[in-house]
Order: sequence, then structure tokens, then C-alpha cells
Amino acid sequence: MNYKDFVGQVQHRLEYAQFGQAVRATRAVLTTLGERLQSGEATDLASPLPMEIDRYLTEAEHGQRFDYQEFLDRIAERGGGDRADANYQAQQIVALVAEVVPAGNVEKAEAQLPEDFDPLFELIEADAE
Repeated sequence: MNYKDFVGQVQHRLEYAQFGQAVRATRAVLTTLGERLQSGEATDLASPLPMEIDRYLTEAEHGQRFDYQEFLDRIAERGGGDRADANYQAQQIVALVAEVVPAGNVEKAEAQLPEDFDPLFELIEADAE
């Protein structure tokens, strides 16, 4: 999947009128996720993604420790929404990443996060059922 296709999918899933909104949401979610993951997991998750997007994960300051509420707050701050918007954006974007990235890479990233991050992966698990 190339950059335009990926961001177009985000735009469609989040029902945004503008491409730029989808880019901003993608950057907010993946940068914040990259901050929470260790460098190796962020790189594994990023490697199959388009080059313009994988950098959000790989260039983040890795290994920070914060809970899911702080995760949502950071996304909301970066993306200009509230916590509910951030949660929805994060779930949709992570579900799209899971369609592009090998399942084992997603599972390793999920395993590294504490249980309070389980809502982030709800759409992936719902699709698998």
C-alpha cells in the first residue's frame, strides 16, 4: 500500500472531508504509539508501512512510560480533538496498520503494552472473530 492509499483509507474510515485531516490524525496516533513502544517494536511495526508514514513510528522518542489515558491525551493534543476522538482515531488507524503489517509484528507491539491499552486493539480482535 502506498502513502496516498494509506492516508485515503484513514480519511475514509474517519470520514474526513480533507486529506490533510487524515494526515494529521495518522501522524498524531503513530507518533504517540512510537513514543510508547520500544525502538525494536516500533521499527518492526513501521517497516511494512509506506516510507512517509513509517517515520512517525521510527523517529519518535521511544520507550516512554505512560498509560492509555495519557496516550489519548497526547493524540488529542497533537490532532486537535478530545479523548473520545483520539480513541476512535487510534482504533481505526491501528486496525488499518494491522491490515498492512504482518500479524506477528502487531502482536509483539500489543504484548509490550500494558492491559489498559487493550481498547486500542479492539477493532483488530473484532475483525479476527
